[in-house]
Amino acid sequence: MKKVLVINGPNLNLLGVREKSVYGSETLLDIAKEVNIVSGELGLETDFIQTNHEGEIIDKLHAARGVYEVIVINAGAYTHYSIAIRDAIKGIEIPTIEIHLSNIHSREEFRHTSVIAPVCVGQICGFGKMSYILALHAAANI
Repeated sequence: MKKVLVINGPNLNLLGVREKSVYGSETLLDIAKEVNIVSGELGLETDFIQTNHEGEIIDKLHAARGVYEVIVINAGAYTHYSIAIRDAIKGIEIPTIEIHLSNIHSREEFRHTSVIAPVCVGQICGFGKMSYILALHAAANI
């Protein structure tokens, strides 16, 4: 069974409360439950984590080597400036899919650039919770 690590970055613990007009009313727990269901249907084993700390994301990426076949990451705001997370993704050599709930390309100018996209196999954004589900389908086929 293919193992997938889903990493959620800063402020995603506030989903369902924070900027509902942008991120919707579902909580991260709601998304995690859906990810668990779809993972099972696709024959994936998925671990779903969230942290607000850049170093913890990097530690989780490093620890993923030899354990996970695919990473799905919603790095939140770190997407736009964390060279450290970018370097960790590149260094672990595990196929990584970048996802976002909102369409980062239609938002504020500073959100248009992802420093992690060049080291990921693909980017999915703008589909809300479905961004996670689409990433699982992609993970199953990598």
